[in-house]
Amino acid sequence: QAQFVESGGGVVQPGGSLRLSCAVSRFAFGNYDMAWYRQALGKERELVARISNFGISANYADSVKGRFTISRDNHNSALYLQMNNLKPDDTAVYYCNEDPATPYWGQGTQVAVSL
Repeated sequence: QAQFVESGGGVVQPGGSLRLSCAVSRFAFGNYDMAWYRQALGKERELVARISNFGISANYADSVKGRFTISRDNHNSALYLQMNNLKPDDTAVYYCNEDPATPYWGQGTQVAVSL
């Protein structure tokens, strides 16, 4: 069973940046496509960005394209999300998981974008 521990969230002003990290406990991490998801208050969880198992390809939700960059370190079983030019609509709890997602979610990390 995979385990995910997200970190790096915080409160930033619009236009600011954050880098999220996810430590993954998963045998053969490099065999799995991974993704970042987010859930805003009162909304369903949505996929933000996905990355292939060796990091060769990545895809993004239209709402974050050009602002967010997903990356991974297979040697250290880690996943990252660099978020630039943050907007208030990016406020949410961010989670990492496989793609497609397993039933095992971490606690997430809160990102709040406000003046």
